[in-house]
Amino acid sequence: MTFVQVIDYETTRFDEMNALIDRWAEQASGRRTVTHTLIGRDRDSKTHYVDLVEFPSYEEAMKNSQLPETDRMFQEMVALCEGMPTFMNLDVVRDEYLNKLVATRLLDEIAARGNFDAIDECVAADYVTHDIMQSGDRGNGREGLRMTMGMWRAAFDFTFDMTRQIAEGDCVTTLWDWKGTHKGEFMGVAPTGREVSMSGCTTCRIENGQIAEDWWYYDAPGLMRQMGMTPG
Repeated sequence: MTFVQVIDYETTRFDEMNALIDRWAEQASGRRTVTHTLIGRDRDSKTHYVDLVEFPSYEEAMKNSQLPETDRMFQEMVALCEGMPTFMNLDVVRDEYLNKLVATRLLDEIAARGNFDAIDECVAADYVTHDIMQSGDRGNGREGLRMTMGMWRAAFDFTFDMTRQIAEGDCVTTLWDWKGTHKGEFMGVAPTGREVSMSGCTTCRIENGQIAEDWWYYDAPGLMRQMGMTPG
């Protein structure tokens, strides 16, 4: 179970605190078990900070706390604080990154299942796409996405197997495996009934809860070979 430690403290020396954290991360490299850190400053009190430190589990957090570098950092941290920091230990019972949900809806609900009504909910009106098989701006906007997805769905019965999803800032990258049956004309090729597959990834930039821009990378040459469009 993911474990998060919340550290609440006051300091007028945050630049030194920041440097201390960077120094600890370098010194404990290869042995620290922290997976993610986030530091927030209270907008109403400029000396009030809260650190959220994430670990894979409570047990891994305990291993991290036993490192000599961690003990040394804690002593130096206390010296930089106004008073003693307070700690809260949390077992994470729900972990949901909302941007990931929007990116998943694009692949699963809109593309694979054909619920185009969801486009207005998930995609910005001024949406821009970057697709290795698209030219110009004809795939942009909600209508452009409907046209692109309609083309693929008319040509193939397909599914996405999302193998990994990585979120950072306003972007979500999804790695996927795609399998389909060639049932309709595609790029001038009459339906062959062949089972085809490819791997790829899609990166979505999320703005105000909607996909504002995306990038599609996939094995288009491999798909064309499987359909007999190019030599094997």
